[in-house]
Amino acid sequence: MINKDQAWQVLRDAELIHDEDTVNRAVRRLAIDITAKLGDTLPLVMPVMGGAVVFTGQLLPLLRFPLEFDYLHVTRYDGKTRGGQIQWKTKPHVDVRGRTVLVLDDILDEGNTLAAIRDHMLGEGAAAFYGAVFADKDIGRDKPIRADFVGLTVPNQYVFGFGMDAHETWRNLPAIYALKA
Repeated sequence: MINKDQAWQVLRDAELIHDEDTVNRAVRRLAIDITAKLGDTLPLVMPVMGGAVVFTGQLLPLLRFPLEFDYLHVTRYDGKTRGGQIQWKTKPHVDVRGRTVLVLDDILDEGNTLAAIRDHMLGEGAAAFYGAVFADKDIGRDKPIRADFVGLTVPNQYVFGFGMDAHETWRNLPAIYALKA
């Protein structure tokens, strides 16, 4: 955990990657794409806590079709800047058997978390799995999963804002920044 002054210094040193207007346009485009693909399926929509909270809060009002909502909490980072083992903190409360499931996440980094979620949902009997990520990190190599819906691509740097944190701070920023190298 960092203190208030350190948090401000992180932001002052950060590089702006995507401004607020770009972020908002990406969310609106995602809503259109998701509606076109899933608008007639009554999907079960689940954000991955806590990173997808801001993305989900902006996206849901733009999805103009019936859906059921739940959440899950899986992490590999737990406040760190490097991913570790996958930890299931909260599994879905709704039975996914026979359902079309749409999982919302803040970022597709290496892809391990979303791949584990997909495998779990399909293993529990979901009829179809879709992943929507606000950001897809360009890591320069293949990932174990590709998101079905992607808002923006970000460089292979530690990014924060719009739900993504920097040392557990700045999830509330309306734009995307990268930590100073």
